[in-house]
Amino acid sequence: MEHLIELRRRLMWSIGGFFVAFLFCFFFAKQLFNLLVIPFKWATQWAGLDPHKVELIYTAPQEFFFTQVKLAMFGGMVIAFPLIATQIYKFIAPGLYKNERNAFLPFLIASPILFLMGASLVYFFFTPMVMWFFLAMQQTGTDDQVQISLLPKVSEYLSLIMTLIFSFGLVFQLPVVTSLMTRVGMLSSEALVEKRKWAIVIAFVVAAILTPPDPISQIGLAVPTILLYEVSIWSARLIERSKERERLAREKREAAETAAEKSADVSSTKSAST
Repeated sequence: MEHLIELRRRLMWSIGGFFVAFLFCFFFAKQLFNLLVIPFKWATQWAGLDPHKVELIYTAPQEFFFTQVKLAMFGGMVIAFPLIATQIYKFIAPGLYKNERNAFLPFLIASPILFLMGASLVYFFFTPMVMWFFLAMQQTGTDDQVQISLLPKVSEYLSLIMTLIFSFGLVFQLPVVTSLMTRVGMLSSEALVEKRKWAIVIAFVVAAILTPPDPISQIGLAVPTILLYEVSIWSARLIERSKERERLAREKREAAETAAEKSADVSSTKSAST
């Protein structure tokens, strides 16, 4: 019952934090959406078009309302994630040893930082690149061809940028996951090196699934994934060296304690014999 009460309290804090963040994001939903449209404006400049004439449409009366709700949920989850992660940590921390808590805490801090790095890469580079690729497919109307213009729907544009942010944010967690698995002994740097070829293939397959069907976003996600895999190998080696140093220090300490105990036994034996 104590564990269930503790779980209920942590869930209430997490849900409450998400609800407050959701209301905040919904109140500023239009401003947030205009903020997300800025990469689209950059893409129009790259394509040689007027960024002041960027236009998005919605074809159903309720579409933009539900788009704002979806945006508020996504923004609320991003804002509330540090609180939710903290509540999860506080729930499981009492069941961990002190060294396990010390090992887990840096990864808890690194996870949102890496997610923000992936989201920033999407916002400042890959979304403008993807939209520029799609804008380049427009066709100017002449006597021999019809006018073909890009008029994205608000829901589809939000889904695109949310998918990219989620995909890159998830991929950027690779060093955290592999480091945790190395810390608990489930993975080693040698195993990561041996599976490098498979990792490259899987990176391109996952990129093809998570991103829109265009080569720019697929390559743009696969390349950082491969680089992060190399970072994971380097991080795993550092963790293994640290664990080896800790093992040697522990063995040295145990040997010193054993020698001290033997010396004390010899001293007591001599005292008893005299």
